[in-house]
Amino acid sequence: MCIRDSSWAVIYGYLTLWLEQVADLGGTEAGLVFSLMAGISLIFQPIFGILSDKLKFKKTLLACIALSALFIGPFFQWLLLPLLNINLYLGIAITGLYLSFVLNGGVGVVEQYIERASWVNNFEYGHSRMGGSLAGITATLVAGRLFVWNPTAIFWACSIAAAILSILIIFFDKVEVSEVVEEVDQEETKLDKKTICSIFKQKNFWALALFYIGAAAIYDVFDQQFIVYFKSFFETANTGTIVYSYMASAQVGLELLLMIPMPYIINKIGAKRGLIIFGFITFIRIFGSAVAPNYQLLIVFRIMAGLEMPLLLVSIMKYIANTFDRRLYATIYMLGSNFAKQVSVFIFSTVSGRLYDSIGFHQTYLLLAGIVFVITIISAFTLKNDHKEEKENTATADVI
Repeated sequence: MCIRDSSWAVIYGYLTLWLEQVADLGGTEAGLVFSLMAGISLIFQPIFGILSDKLKFKKTLLACIALSALFIGPFFQWLLLPLLNINLYLGIAITGLYLSFVLNGGVGVVEQYIERASWVNNFEYGHSRMGGSLAGITATLVAGRLFVWNPTAIFWACSIAAAILSILIIFFDKVEVSEVVEEVDQEETKLDKKTICSIFKQKNFWALALFYIGAAAIYDVFDQQFIVYFKSFFETANTGTIVYSYMASAQVGLELLLMIPMPYIINKIGAKRGLIIFGFITFIRIFGSAVAPNYQLLIVFRIMAGLEMPLLLVSIMKYIANTFDRRLYATIYMLGSNFAKQVSVFIFSTVSGRLYDSIGFHQTYLLLAGIVFVITIISAFTLKNDHKEEKENTATADVI
């Protein structure tokens, strides 16, 4: 989790800036990269979800994704710029294909594996996620300095992280599963096509998908080119980049601290309420960023993301576990959250990129904030209330 999140923080924090300063792409083209990452991952999400439910604690898919991440450095150092010179859209398409496999598709595989492990080893997913937050702090601070020194060096740091992750997965990572769990797993959790297709008949599945399309996905779309907007408040680009690295690290530091109590908070208030609170905080953060008159206030709204991420990650894991068939946990997570999210990111990344170039960041952020607000209100009525069922499901999890 630590090493995977370090690569995620680096690429999603600095890719837009690299595309602007090194590859000479504008907001529209950068938005297209993120759209293709999301669009192509729509192919990977359902496949990875079904495979994860079938593989369960086997590490084949995890190892494949980790080994693929080894090539992030070579890709950006030697391959991408020549591809962009040959054909802009060919380079963008290949970038979207590669990063969608390693990041957009791979992140769900890692997260559901850790959540599944928590069921049989009696630990909270949110607490293991603290390692990812700690890695995010370190990676963001280091990446800011690396970028000023040599922009492409940040991607080689990702390759080094992937090498460490690959070694850990292949040689050290092991989930202890009791014989009782293995027997139940073999007899009661067999999946067939009819069971998997039954997901699409559930209203709760579509309610969750709508929430992700209109709220959680906008969180990512908003952050994609935020560094460009933030940098505009400073006289020099390097100063803005360094301050951004400190700000992003402070945000992840808050995230790290909140990961400690968040599982207990969500157990108390219910996962649905956690998701709705996330939606409203996201609205406040985007709207506040749109009207912020200076970078000091902008930093305050950015650091609020440290509250959003623990709320979303812990709530979504518990919501799926408490309101759906756990045999289909990874499939629902991939389709209902990640797949739906990537549909939205696919659409809004390109659209928002064009809007940044045409009407500016302020007006675009106001539009995104309005979308989040409306969808969050709708989701408050459509998402299933899981809180009353939590004790019953916790007891069931002990058996499973």
